[in-house]
Amino acid sequence: MVKQRTLKQAISTTGVGLHKGNKVNLTLRPAPANTGLIFRRVDLDPVVDIPARADWVRDTQLCTCLINEQDVRVSTVEHLLAALAGVGIDNCIIEVDSHEIPIMDGSSEPFVDAIDEAGLVTQDAPRRFIKVLKPVRVEDGDAWGELTPHDGFLVDVGIQFDTPLIGKQRIRVEVTPDSFRGELARARTFGFMKDVERLWAAGLALGAALDNTVAIGDDRVINPEGLRFADEFVRHKALDAVGDLALAGAPLLGAYRSHRGGHRLNSLMVKALLADRTAWTIEEAPRRREVMHADAGFGAIAANYAADHS
Repeated sequence: MVKQRTLKQAISTTGVGLHKGNKVNLTLRPAPANTGLIFRRVDLDPVVDIPARADWVRDTQLCTCLINEQDVRVSTVEHLLAALAGVGIDNCIIEVDSHEIPIMDGSSEPFVDAIDEAGLVTQDAPRRFIKVLKPVRVEDGDAWGELTPHDGFLVDVGIQFDTPLIGKQRIRVEVTPDSFRGELARARTFGFMKDVERLWAAGLALGAALDNTVAIGDDRVINPEGLRFADEFVRHKALDAVGDLALAGAPLLGAYRSHRGGHRLNSLMVKALLADRTAWTIEEAPRRREVMHADAGFGAIAANYAADHS
């Protein structure tokens, strides 16, 4: 069986919150099989656990924010969740001493590096997937998203901005640990200089800086180092989608296509899928005809399943 995985050991890091600008300490800890991904607010007494699930998403303004029934929140969870889901971690306790996950460099790469430093361990329990059985579509203004059946986990993201620095961009990635590391993890969040004063007045983006955000001016990228990819903007949107879709509560076997989407659309998509009980099923990782490396991606897992059931 393809089995669940967690961290081999705990690892800690420190950064600032993107929107409030405060210092944040973060520790990722191993967790038993079938725990899932859980955020733990250790700055509260008693500590408060918030599961990484879509039913706790109650704010998507410029980030994904989980809020429980007592109004305890954890914000900007998407980049860390993308890292955990992207490299294939099923169980982890995420300790944080603030209401916001640190932004680091604006991408998932620092989290992936921390995970790689901690190492991974296989657990004695099969992975469970949410398998999409039929198309589910959501629309939100001029944005739309759709989940369809697929033997693997595919993200197909399109964006469109008026500025010629971005314009229309699209990326299609079969998400595996290797492809996530190579194609998505390094893509940074971005923002427009013209919006800065409005955001600051609203108490947002107070921690934004050129070392954690791609800043877009009227006719150029402000960051001295430029872009990490020519299409870094759409790659980051795809990274966000991987993180937001992880809030389904288990890795997806399906294809997600979105147009002009963001955190709100991604959240609506997950909630629409889970609300239609005929659109998905829980499937345990299949038995394999031949041994695969523990880092094999969802696509390879699904391909073996198809071969076993042909």
